[in-house]
Amino acid sequence: MTRLKCLSALVASACAIVSAPAHADAVTEWSALAMGCANRPGPPVLLDLALVNTAMHDAIQAIEKRYQPYFATPSATGTESRAAAAAAAARRVLGTVCPPAAQAGLDTAFAPYLAGNDPGLVVGYAAGDALLTKLRGTTTTIPEPFRGGTDPGDWRPTPITEAPMAYVYLVTTEPFVMTSPSQFRPGPPPALTSQKYLREYNEVKAVGAVENHPPVGACPAPRRTDMARFWGGNLVLQWYQVPRDVALDRQLSLGDTARLLALTSLAAADALIAVWDSKYHYNYWRPITAIRLGDTDGNGATAPDAAWTPFIQSNHFPAGSQNPAYPDYVSGANGLTASVATTLQLFFGSDWVPIEIYKAVPATVAICTNPRVYRRLSDAMDEVVEARILLGIHFRTADVEARRLGARVATWTFANALRPVSPPKHHDHDHDDKHDRKHDHDHD
Repeated sequence: MTRLKCLSALVASACAIVSAPAHADAVTEWSALAMGCANRPGPPVLLDLALVNTAMHDAIQAIEKRYQPYFATPSATGTESRAAAAAAAARRVLGTVCPPAAQAGLDTAFAPYLAGNDPGLVVGYAAGDALLTKLRGTTTTIPEPFRGGTDPGDWRPTPITEAPMAYVYLVTTEPFVMTSPSQFRPGPPPALTSQKYLREYNEVKAVGAVENHPPVGACPAPRRTDMARFWGGNLVLQWYQVPRDVALDRQLSLGDTARLLALTSLAAADALIAVWDSKYHYNYWRPITAIRLGDTDGNGATAPDAAWTPFIQSNHFPAGSQNPAYPDYVSGANGLTASVATTLQLFFGSDWVPIEIYKAVPATVAICTNPRVYRRLSDAMDEVVEARILLGIHFRTADVEARRLGARVATWTFANALRPVSPPKHHDHDHDDKHDRKHDHDHD
């Protein structure tokens, strides 16, 4: 029984024993390898992961011709191994986006496919080479370093490091499917003198401070403390695994698995670009700045606290943990979460897609519930909204609007990329899948 089948059978509670994951196919294997070695720092790694997954999709669809390609249209007869094509496409891209130290390990993983000498390798190489021409760089026309402003409501570098805005190049990065970084830019955050701002100011001040959680990071812990700690790590790693697990659990065909992973990757990358556009455009301050300078915002009802410290800077987390070095509005974590979860909703036509998500924080961070299991995708989205407030790093509107933004990007991506071009031929592709699954096993 796979992890997610176990979850589906016991939706009222988590499985007592979590089984090993299903056998990986070529697409999920190389998608996982990409997550392990792509070395662009921080959230922008999503730009490179999108290239890997779309290259595999395009390579397979050159053979299957069931869905539109993203970019590459290599020549194929339709008889090539799709597993070999996917592996070759991914290997080609990873040769550029992964560091030299990772290449030997990638060669080892690729050796069984190479030994097969299937014509699918040529198809995959062509797809990978084509996608590498879409590699996003790190240059921008925005003057750096960007340190925000000093007026009330302006973001400015926050303690501990007081670092300038990170990854400014994302603001001017060409999207993958969106028409521009600002296509889905939300409206402005709440005015500092509004009742909504006062309400959200008091909320994060009350629940997101160090003193609102236990003094020591251990288990057991209050439910909300454990939830905040869980969602205080590497959300890219956490959410990038979910589509792979779902595809394996549902035994999707190789082509459908590649399409699912490509769609989620494209939506996540574009959501990241859209989030950074909003962050830079509105340049809105973080709660730590707002609360410490509460007597300067023009709102007589906001009580300042010059010593207020967000939970993210507590001893529950590794030394040096702090607010991410970019403005509050909108939340990157929620933009990512909604882009992936909404793509899954659209792909399967339902919110009822059971998933489980594993911690992605250092071993020193105590997590009492791991994995966290969900019957509905929206349940996981709800948690991320709340967790970023509990961590003390976002106002509620930044989370809610990011969730809306991520959903809009995913909906646009699903409607405009990798569309079906003909009815699927289930019998033929079932036969091909058996051949390729045997091909995968032969490479173990």
